[in-house]
Amino acid sequence: MNLKDIKLNADETKTTKAILKASFDMWMDIIEADVVIVGSGPSGLTCARYLAKEGFKVVVLERHLAFGGGTWGGGMGFPYIAVEEPADELLREIGVNLIDMGDGYYVADSVEVPAKLAVAAMNAGAKILTGIVVEDLILREEGVAGVVINSYAIERAGLHIDPLTIRSKVVVDATGHEASVVNTLVKKNKLEADVPGEKSMWAEKGENALLRNTREVYPNLFVCGMAANASHGGYRMGAVFGGMYLSGKLCAELIIEKLKRE
Repeated sequence: MNLKDIKLNADETKTTKAILKASFDMWMDIIEADVVIVGSGPSGLTCARYLAKEGFKVVVLERHLAFGGGTWGGGMGFPYIAVEEPADELLREIGVNLIDMGDGYYVADSVEVPAKLAVAAMNAGAKILTGIVVEDLILREEGVAGVVINSYAIERAGLHIDPLTIRSKVVVDATGHEASVVNTLVKKNKLEADVPGEKSMWAEKGENALLRNTREVYPNLFVCGMAANASHGGYRMGAVFGGMYLSGKLCAELIIEKLKRE
């Protein structure tokens, strides 16, 4: 093939029509889902992968234009993150290259990890949308029934533009340190609940608390990852991510159990 002789069939109108049609078809498909995961960090992407593998319709919403949460920057800008046994197996499943540092400790490339987590979640069937902010929740008698969404660009511009919604059976707060979904629920509905936020760094305690704190905190609302620790006053861990992946997997297992009962 001589690349210099190729003639590309590009057309501005066709481009616009194609993008708009695909976008509207996509939105019509996802306005009702089984699970909406708010936040595409390590726990959110892991949770999405395991849920989608079980055949559930999963939509992941990320306010920024890049998934992966705080993984990209590694530790203080050095391009590696750490993971300990047995969580390393979750990364091996998706083909992440791990460097054995001894004593059950591994490091992985901080760009490779979120890229492969996202691809694995999408290959399993999850839909990831960036630039979308969750500003509120839909409530019904039985509990949370979906999310209220808007464009992050609209929010940043400070424009008063009404939102849209996605209905779902379950919502997951995987927003990290902010635990923004839980905080929104408590504040808007004046619930008698305490969201203490995270404590200072204590990696061992923080890692081990993650799984205890991964749970359903309100009917149909689950927390995982750092949002779980922030919701229950757990310690932060820094650039070690084993607990985050395990929390995402546990959250998926809890949701699967719940949805299969109903």
